[in-house]
Amino acid sequence: MIISASYKTDIPAFYGRWFLNRLEAGHCRMVNPYGGQTYRIGLSRAEVDGFVFWTKNLGPFLPALEEVSERGFAFVVQYSITGLPTALERSVPDAERAVEHMARLRDRWGPRAAVWRYDPIVTADAIPPSWHRETFARLAGRMRGLTDEAVVSFLQPYRKTARNLDAAGVPWRDPDPEEKRALLADLAGIAADHGMTLTLCTQPELAGVPGTAPARCVDAQRLSDVAGRPVAAREKGNRPGCLCAESRDIGDYDTCPHGCVYCYAVANRATAQRRFAAHDPTGEFLFTRERAG
Repeated sequence: MIISASYKTDIPAFYGRWFLNRLEAGHCRMVNPYGGQTYRIGLSRAEVDGFVFWTKNLGPFLPALEEVSERGFAFVVQYSITGLPTALERSVPDAERAVEHMARLRDRWGPRAAVWRYDPIVTADAIPPSWHRETFARLAGRMRGLTDEAVVSFLQPYRKTARNLDAAGVPWRDPDPEEKRALLADLAGIAADHGMTLTLCTQPELAGVPGTAPARCVDAQRLSDVAGRPVAAREKGNRPGCLCAESRDIGDYDTCPHGCVYCYAVANRATAQRRFAAHDPTGEFLFTRERAG
């Protein structure tokens, strides 16, 4: 089984010690957010084919990756580096520092070990498509040789996402499909110029833009390339149009304190900060609800 850690929260930035403790124990426990049932997820070498780590700040987790590798696990890092204003991303490291992390990954494990996520693409009065063209080009230039893939997606205006953006006073908008396609075509050309393929994460309505391909964020083939051995997993996406391989996620919603205003995984930042403050790195659960006791 491939383990996703995690598209629900930033484990590398905030919960690295917990993750290593659970790796040593050989399991963690999760709570079904919809039913309340608890269940065990095995994390032993016999049970795990590889990890996909999702993060906006890999720095605190770089030493942990050495231990993951020493234990014989393959891994891929999905690293979100957008250069967005701090009004939208309140506590992520600056893009230059994040690029340095990518360079360390490349130097240690090769360019297939990391994927750059320019994700999400948020458009607002102060962040028009021209801003994204310029910012993406600047970052792509710094990312040359560090990875072979750049994943993009446009902000999905989920109800809680729209509510949080409105509450923050961000005059955002959802571009029309043709405007999105034009921007994607330009970004694809920029990515190609710097040795990367532009892939689109789970937005099939925008498929077919020249130079783009569908993303496979949980990618068994990429894990195989990094591991130097086959990693087999059937395709089992999380939503329509998702081409990810089957995986188990070990994160929890409303636990990431980054404070990114657009985040779909955090409905309330105060809740996330409270849960992070109460986090027990020695516990089986990422955070302990009363019903999980």
